[in-house]
Amino acid sequence: MLYLGDCLEVLPTIKYKVDLAYADVPYNTGHAQVSTRDKGLSYEDSFEDLPTYLKPRIELVYDLLGNSGALLLHLDYREVHYVKVMLDGIFGRSNFRNEIIWAYDYGGRPKNKWPCKHDNILWYTKSNNYTFNYEEIDRIPYMSPLLVGPEKTKAMKTMTDVHWHTIVPTQGKERTGYPTQKPVGLLKNLVRVHSNPEDMLLDPFCGASSFGAAALELGREYIGIDINHQAIEISTERLNRFSK
Repeated sequence: MLYLGDCLEVLPTIKYKVDLAYADVPYNTGHAQVSTRDKGLSYEDSFEDLPTYLKPRIELVYDLLGNSGALLLHLDYREVHYVKVMLDGIFGRSNFRNEIIWAYDYGGRPKNKWPCKHDNILWYTKSNNYTFNYEEIDRIPYMSPLLVGPEKTKAMKTMTDVHWHTIVPTQGKERTGYPTQKPVGLLKNLVRVHSNPEDMLLDPFCGASSFGAAALELGREYIGIDINHQAIEISTERLNRFSK
């Protein structure tokens, strides 16, 4: 299900209980996010107070979550610290589980500071009863296989709270042209671990619906909301292939 509109207005109309919500919210970069493919595709990314903008919307998401529901909120370094304090007030500090780091290696490298090559994903749960499918975590090679022996080297190890994954390639088939599009591979790992087949998943800032593509590919139900009509057009075209 895809909805065109401000999630502040759409969320109160949704009657489903949600098992997992993910939101790739505005980063508050202070300028417009513009597609490199379609110059008409853009959105403003400037807020005087992003936590104040997000708070009533996240409160509505919280109300839709079932007792075992969870939120994954995707941010970057500009606002993550302020938004975390806001989320503590909604979910309670004891229900903060992890700060997941998405690390990538692409783009320019300034010479006046450390290059910013990661995003932050805050994981909150509604209660102590939540989904975490440990066996679904991707496995990665040991950096020092000689220290752990051949058996562990072959089995590899589970990922940590730092997830290394490339961005969506500029000329890749996955690229929709939507600014700030996230890779489906990154989101599939989150969907597998934090939800179960047939669960209801929600994205109130769906953009190009990368989260929706991950959800539907893995057999989950999906609700996407975006205020940008081009986002809904892209999402509709992208998700139609999952229609029965």
